[in-house]
Amino acid sequence: MSNTVLMGAQWGDEGKGKIIDVLSEEADVVVRYQGGNNAGHTVKVGDSKYVLHLIPSGILHARPTCVIGNGLVVDPFALLSEIREMESKGATVKGRLFVSDRAHIVLPYHGLLDATREGGGGGNTVKIGTTKRGIGPAYGDKAARIGLRMGDLLEGAFPDLFRRRMREASPVLRTMGAEPPNEAELLERCRAAAAELAPYVTDTVVLLNQAVRQGKSILFEGAQGTMLDIDFGTYPFVTSSNATAGGACTGTGVAPHRIDRVLGVVKAYTTRVGEGPFPTELKDEIGKHLGAEGQEFGATTGRPRRCGWFDAVVARYSAAINGVDYWAVTKLDVLDRVESIKICVAYECDGKRYEMVPASIRVLERCRPVYETMPGWMTPTTGVTRYADLPKAARDYVDRLIGLIGGKLGILSVGPKRESTLRIAV
Repeated sequence: MSNTVLMGAQWGDEGKGKIIDVLSEEADVVVRYQGGNNAGHTVKVGDSKYVLHLIPSGILHARPTCVIGNGLVVDPFALLSEIREMESKGATVKGRLFVSDRAHIVLPYHGLLDATREGGGGGNTVKIGTTKRGIGPAYGDKAARIGLRMGDLLEGAFPDLFRRRMREASPVLRTMGAEPPNEAELLERCRAAAAELAPYVTDTVVLLNQAVRQGKSILFEGAQGTMLDIDFGTYPFVTSSNATAGGACTGTGVAPHRIDRVLGVVKAYTTRVGEGPFPTELKDEIGKHLGAEGQEFGATTGRPRRCGWFDAVVARYSAAINGVDYWAVTKLDVLDRVESIKICVAYECDGKRYEMVPASIRVLERCRPVYETMPGWMTPTTGVTRYADLPKAARDYVDRLIGLIGGKLGILSVGPKRESTLRIAV
């Protein structure tokens, strides 16, 4: 298996966890390169369901080493909880999971800042729809060069660094109407977490580049999706990291020329969680049907996802930004009982046609989708194991999607389980 970046090409929740799980069986190393525990990857193995927030999905296979890269922000308490949960379910974590000493840490005061800002505190009037887990404020500290890192957590200097940061954060929290955490109690919690996490924390830049030199295969795991990327998404309704393929290099320390291919993941329709423009959103019975059939609830928060028709403008834009070689199309089976299916092929706004996503959020909010309509297949696809055995209307639909966005079809998923995965070209 070559070195592969796997990233979401819509607004996240494309089913990346399942595709990563399928590919992890052949990978030597699986490395997550951005985000925090604001994202969740759901994997179904038999009758068991696993929801991972920080640990790479490869942990469910015996073979790969799993890495949390420097591009993440890590809540140490959430990570410990997830490690314990995985171990309780039979996964071997110790000796297989490694956390970058350069990854920044998320602490409770970050969550308080996040929740307060989202609630309108501090004069913030834009409701983003964050998970309120402190991810944005932690990345803000990183950019402001005042953040604390996993390596700091293990050093003797940490108490002084921590107290200095609390002296800066506490007055801000009080100004915003929130009570800061108890400094002594939180420091003690950090000390206890550091003792437990010490075996996992290492210089993952060295680890990953050693794997490259040894010719091992690396699977780079992205979270969220292109339209939530801090630079290329529907700003300001985005996450705080680079969820695009470029984040795989900056979030791990592996050089660009070491990456062999990019696999983009899209649903056969489109979903979005949180606030922000969504041109193909359906607020009718079909939208409700997609939500119910697709079990469209956030893996991390449980929030219902907004549902809509497939948006080829978004996927085409993602293909360009990420350099997508192959596509994994998921949840085709959710459309099995939809009689007539629409595809957004372009946008129109103020008399102008858009083939790519405009940068202006104000323009995007006014864009209206230009649709093509295709017939549904009205028959179950979940039991199909070969692409050629799909109903012709289903194959025509998938072929049209790929034709509109470019690249090649690599994987098609027709159900949540591992066996409901058609490997076509990857």
